Amino acid sequence: LPDQLVQVPVADSLPDFAAKLASPDFSAVTNPAVYMAALTIAIVASLETLLNVEAVDKLDPCKRVTPPNRELLAQGVGNIGSGLLGGLPITSVVVRSSVGIAAGGQTRMTCFIHGVLLLVLILLVPALLNRIPLACLAAVLMVTGFKLAKPAIFQQMWAAGRNQFTPFAVTVVAIVMTDLLIGIFVGLTTAMVFILQSNLKVPLRKFGEKDLIGDVVRVQLSSQVSFLNRAALLETLNELPDGGRLVLDAQRTVYIDSDVLDLIKEFESEIAPVRGIEVGILGFEGIEDRVTVGDVSTPEIQKRLTPEQVLQLLKEGNESFATGRRLVRDRLHEVAATSAGESPLVVLLACMDSRVATEEIFDAGLGSIFSIRVAGNIASEQALGSMEYGCAVAGAKVLLVLGHTRCGAVTATVDQMSRGEDPQHPGEHENLAAITGPIAEAVRAETETTTDRNTGNQAFVERVAVVNVRRTLDAVSAGSRTLRQLIEAGQVLLVGGIYDVATGRVEFLDEG
Repeated sequence: LPDQLVQVPVADSLPDFAAKLASPDFSAVTNPAVYMAALTIAIVASLETLLNVEAVDKLDPCKRVTPPNRELLAQGVGNIGSGLLGGLPITSVVVRSSVGIAAGGQTRMTCFIHGVLLLVLILLVPALLNRIPLACLAAVLMVTGFKLAKPAIFQQMWAAGRNQFTPFAVTVVAIVMTDLLIGIFVGLTTAMVFILQSNLKVPLRKFGEKDLIGDVVRVQLSSQVSFLNRAALLETLNELPDGGRLVLDAQRTVYIDSDVLDLIKEFESEIAPVRGIEVGILGFEGIEDRVTVGDVSTPEIQKRLTPEQVLQLLKEGNESFATGRRLVRDRLHEVAATSAGESPLVVLLACMDSRVATEEIFDAGLGSIFSIRVAGNIASEQALGSMEYGCAVAGAKVLLVLGHTRCGAVTATVDQMSRGEDPQHPGEHENLAAITGPIAEAVRAETETTTDRNTGNQAFVERVAVVNVRRTLDAVSAGSRTLRQLIEAGQVLLVGGIYDVATGRVEFLDEG
């Protein structure tokens, strides 16, 4: 039947073809139905184009990103031209785009050539086109649609969880049961419900932290803070202990409702002073950052803290660093606060490795750690002198020898010895023996490994690093009478540790 075939107008000549092009009927310019239809088509076409752009970018073997504004602008210009020629609205279609990619097209010329070919076929062989059954075109659409929405995609969305799968499934069903515009609006509404529900569940996160002064409560606001979150925030603020300290962190917040902002300002200026709560503000637009953490060690803090308490601060600081919940710090304030002097709590002998940033991995303020950096964390004469100054003169309470995994100095020494070379005489590098010599003793002292004592055995290398730290601890006690007396008197705690460069965590070895 003719109505089941493609129906392209057949023209006998170019003038006849031009005559078949309809002109706009401007008499309907005052008809409100025209504008409603135009708005509906514009919304549907724009949404379809944006969805198609995202789908095609995923199909693109070069993984390029299409500018959506440029695509919509081109579509608008094309629709104006099409309308003036009596044509149908234009939109980006995933079928044509996917066919072009499958045929090897890689540039915008693919779409242009596709259009030119369609125009040539309509001009030259319209009768042949009119023999194509619509069922064939429907089959092509079904195959293409199946490729774009294959079962694997449904499995992927299901695996993403209920919050992802439900809006996806509702959108698909709504589009099939109604039309594209209604289906998309239903899907958007469903997605918004889940977003609001998720935001209501986690409007903020509360962390208990500890700095040099004491406990700190940090309240981290979510990315979107609306009036719906006001009650949750108010409850959190009311639960704060009197006389405590609070940091309100909005660094990750994109939007915050004015009503919530007024609540925060009222709490900071009126309620907190009455309850004796110190409030720190960070990341709020239009409000100057004010951080109130005890980030700098003072003589009073140094005197008050015991070696065991300092070690506990190191452990808690490393946990904060490894979990990404470091204290909110104002480094410029720390610079100013330590400009007149310093009261260190820790003397730390670490390797010179660039991945071991001492203040960072222990979430410590400037001035809290005296860092001695030597390749292989060797207790050289100069290092021992620095330790004596830091502990006996400056008053540090903990002496930490920190090795680390994948240590270059340890690896190089193991490699030398596995090749039969003498680390005490490293050849052209006349001063390297000061590093490789002591580490070589640690290699010999590691007796757990009986085979594959080379750099190919990473477990062996890591065990050598641990032995090296333990030997350095012994060298500190044996090489410095001053430090040994402080340790025996309980005034200084000697500790070893291994920093894992992959996880950021420190494993403490000895406390004595």
